[in-house]
Amino acid sequence: MNTPLPIELTILAWSVLLLFVHISLQGMLATRERGSAWNAGPRDGEMPALSPLAGRADRALANFKETYPAFIAAVLAVVVSGRMGGWSEAGAWLWLVARLVYIPLYLAGIPYIRSLVWMVSAVGIVLVLSQLL
Repeated sequence: MNTPLPIELTILAWSVLLLFVHISLQGMLATRERGSAWNAGPRDGEMPALSPLAGRADRALANFKETYPAFIAAVLAVVVSGRMGGWSEAGAWLWLVARLVYIPLYLAGIPYIRSLVWMVSAVGIVLVLSQLL
């Protein structure tokens, strides 16, 4: 197949890798504290508290999962409708870059700027959606 993918789908593919970065980072930090037996086990019962860094990785992953479905839906909607390009391209890039920047900001515990970057990622989703409205 020599047909180029719309950039929105390419960014969607990269976003799946970003999801795995989040999952791997959170899992690695939690396993380092709770041990391999915890990771391999059923994780029943009360879990020990995480350190601030591992807790931030856990919350950053949860935050990603809260808005990720909206990004996926927006991208797929513009591609299926054939309305990609322009604002949807810019919005997808904006979302991806903001979500990449968000991770170290959250892990470092930097307030306000982290929230601003989250808002930028939300604007990215809105830009993607603007192609449909």
